[in-house]
Amino acid sequence: MDSEILEILKKTGALLEGHFLLSSGKHSNQYVQCARVLRFPFYAEKIMKIVCEKVSHLDVDVIVGPAIGGIITSYEMGRQLGLESIFSERIEGQMTLRRGFTVNKGAKILISEDVITTGKSSLEVKNLMEKMGAIVLGIACIVDRRPNHIDIGLPVYSGIQLELQIFDEKDCPLCHQGIELVKPGSRAFEKKYMDV
Repeated sequence: MDSEILEILKKTGALLEGHFLLSSGKHSNQYVQCARVLRFPFYAEKIMKIVCEKVSHLDVDVIVGPAIGGIITSYEMGRQLGLESIFSERIEGQMTLRRGFTVNKGAKILISEDVITTGKSSLEVKNLMEKMGAIVLGIACIVDRRPNHIDIGLPVYSGIQLELQIFDEKDCPLCHQGIELVKPGSRAFEKKYMDV
């Protein structure tokens, strides 16, 4: 299964090589741009089918995907599993539900992401859901690229695990080599990263 997903990531140009600023503020020599895969509905269906099989034993009421990366993955999981799919968005730095979306108290939630690196967005969604009285069962994603698969306190059901190099800015060999730093993600950064 992992090899099938890796082949699709490569075929669609989703596995990028270079010098990237991650949403955590750390640097990496590789970046997984799942939007390049998800632009093809047949690949989205194929990849998310693998992820759906891994969560089929869970008793889920609603799938929640953090915008932007989790919108399509959440929708496709909802479609395949016959479940409601909604998405959260960040407003003035706070994860929230808009557009009339809500969850009932006691609802069993599965968070759906494209890529997990630090789990920051997912944990923001978890906190939001728990404040609304819902129960978060875990996180489903296409790519789990957590360094050393760091425990983020929730079960993670991924299509593939990739171990990519991640550096603190001060120790980044790509910076020392003068390789241009690119910020490919959608999350807004603190001011110190805005001028990079």
